[in-house]
Parts: sequence; structure tokens; C-alpha cells
Amino acid sequence: MKQMIVHNEHNLMQMALLEEGKAVEFMAERTRERGLLGSYFKGRVVNVLPGMQAAFVDIGQKKNAFLYVDDVLHPNLEKQPKVKPSISELLRPGQDVIVQVLKEPVGSKGARVTTHYSLPGRWLVYMPLADYVAVSKKIAREGDRSRLKTLGEQLRRDEEGLIIRTVSAEEQREAIQADLETLREQWRLIREKADSLPSPSLLHRDHSMVQRIIRDVYTPGSDEVITDNEVQARELSALLEEICPGHHPKVQVYRGEESIFAAYSVQEQLNKDFARKVWLPGGGYIVIDHTEALTVVDVNTGKYTGAGGDSLEETVTETNMQAAVEIARLMRLRDIGGMIIVDFIDMEEAMNRHEVAATLENELKKDRTKAFVMGWTKLGLLELTRKKVREESTLPYVEPCSSCHGTGKRYISPLH
Repeated sequence: MKQMIVHNEHNLMQMALLEEGKAVEFMAERTRERGLLGSYFKGRVVNVLPGMQAAFVDIGQKKNAFLYVDDVLHPNLEKQPKVKPSISELLRPGQDVIVQVLKEPVGSKGARVTTHYSLPGRWLVYMPLADYVAVSKKIAREGDRSRLKTLGEQLRRDEEGLIIRTVSAEEQREAIQADLETLREQWRLIREKADSLPSPSLLHRDHSMVQRIIRDVYTPGSDEVITDNEVQARELSALLEEICPGHHPKVQVYRGEESIFAAYSVQEQLNKDFARKVWLPGGGYIVIDHTEALTVVDVNTGKYTGAGGDSLEETVTETNMQAAVEIARLMRLRDIGGMIIVDFIDMEEAMNRHEVAATLENELKKDRTKAFVMGWTKLGLLELTRKKVREESTLPYVEPCSSCHGTGKRYISPLH
């Protein structure tokens, strides 16, 4: 069972996703500063850089958006030219273009945008120009995959593309078709606005953070949503009635005196899980540090000495196994993206190293964001990557020190 705990305070909305009472995802959004991810803009090409195979597009934000050549070519790889053209052949300064935000602005970088348009629904993802049908790899039964692939081909028109989502495994044609019609209408309205509005203009914004999570992960009949805002509860109930017709949505309003995050032990979990050092169940611990280029995770035995009779190799392997499970959860919870290096405790047996890597890889399958375990380096470090679409979710919890700017060091003058 999953619980979605929503805390509203002043201009900040926070949501924690709990699985069996344990926090696995956390998101925060300032209600007046909604994120850009998934939004559509009518933009204007500012300049084209053939040497970088990219263009900068004015979408009306502080920083111009970045549009790479691969995001201008046809979204279906089979329809792309064998020799990649120069971006100057595809775009010119002053040209108007509809773009969708692929990655949020991060630091000094503007948003990354694409012309590979997609609109997510409850049962499928609609891609108006992709010209193919795909079925989620997480649908294991071949019969379900074959049925949904055939259904997608029957429903799509012309150059439309569809990705059938995992939750559609046992869904009926009528529900999937209704979802597709809704998404088609959204795309029609986007194009209609693009024809009438000047550049730059916002054409379409995705649901709020909470609505997106509910749309993507809510399972009728078992999951529940708990919020401390009555108006929001009514809105979410209406959304669930729309996306899960026939199911009685479990939306509760919390009215206790203490914070909803405190009442459901979310605050306590987040305080521990967003710390630099995170303790493991057996007494070991991991340390997470960030650099400009990557995230480094160090695993230590700490207080863990193993069960009676365990060898050093067994103790070390057990600590690493616990760490693999926790690292996957923390990457998901803290939304850590980019390159990640894990320094597990040295293991002598190749079989144990394989088991630890396999455990981490298996745990990462629970993550909605794509992550890949690349393998062990010659120095015994485990490399992995996780797609980064926005800054790490530390908004309400981590603030760099104004004196040391987050370095944790103090300057001492050599004169003293």
C-alpha cells in the first residue's frame, strides 16, 4: 500500500510518497513558482551554433532554453537521416518553434527543450508525431504486451505515437481510448494557441506536482491520499474520479493540531534521510557528497560487527547489501541525478560483488526515473547513472551556509 502525504504551508506544497510507511519519494513546489518540466512554449530561436549542434531558444524565462539537434530530428529513429545534418539546416535565428521542456533549468543553465512532443495521461503517453507504438517493459506477461501493442496500432492515427503505460496491463479498450481522446484534444489546443499567440508564450502547463504523482502512481482500491487542505482534497477526489472511474477514491483530510508530516512520521524520516550521513539498519552507515560533476557515496561498517561466527567477508558483504537497498531508496527520495560513484567496502569474492550490484540494480527497478548500473571500475568503485530532470529535492531542508557556501570549512588567517 502507498500513502501520499500532502503538506500545504504558506506558499510551499510538499508531498511525500510512503510505501509500507517508509518515505521513497519527496517533492516540493512553491505554489507561485510551478516547475517548467513538461510545459509547452512557443519560442523564438535566438542563435544557432553549428559547432555545438545546438540552438538557444527564447521561451520567456530568465535563461534561454537549449535545443540540441537530436531533439529537432524526427522522434522515430528509423525515420532519421543516416547522416546527421547540421543544426543550421534545421533552424534559423528568428524562427518560431513549439518546444516542450525536457529538463528544468539547473543553476546557471537554462531549460533543455525538445520538439519530440509528449503528453502523459493515466493509461498512455501520447506523442503526436512519433509514428510508433511501444509498450512499457514493466508489463511482464507477453499476452498483455501483445494485446496492448495491437490495440495501440488500432487506435493511433497517421503519424501519432503511443506508449502504453504499466498501469494499463489489465485495462479495457474503452478507458485507454478515452484517455487518448483527451490527450488529442490537449494537443489540438496547444497548436491552436501557437497559431494565435506571439513568441515567447506559454502554451500548456502540466498538472501540479501532486496531481502528476497521483496520475502516475495511484493504485485504485489500495492507495490513499492524505492532505491537510480541504479544498485540495475535493480537487484530488474529482481528479481520481476522472482517471479511475468506478473506484471510490481514498482521499482524507488531516485535521490534527501538529503538522501532518509530524503526525505521519514524515518529518522525522526526512530529517534523517537528507543528512550527509545516513545510518543503515545493522549499524553501518553511508555518506553522500556532491560535487559539480557527480555524486559520491561512501559505505562504512560503522557499528556493525556481524552475527556471531561471521567472517570479515560476510560482515562486509551484509553491510554492502543493506547499503545497496538504502542507496537506491535515497537516490529516489532525494532525486539524485547524473553520475553516481559508490565506494562499497572492499569484498574479496567476485560472487559477492556481483550480488551487491544485482541487489542495487533490482532495487532501482522500483524507481520511476531511469537509472543504470554501469559496473565496477578497476579501483573497485561501482558506477551508475540516473536521469536528471530537475535539481535535487532538498528545497525545504538544505540551505548552503552563507559564510562557507556549503564547503563546511573555516578560513584561518596565516597571521594568527
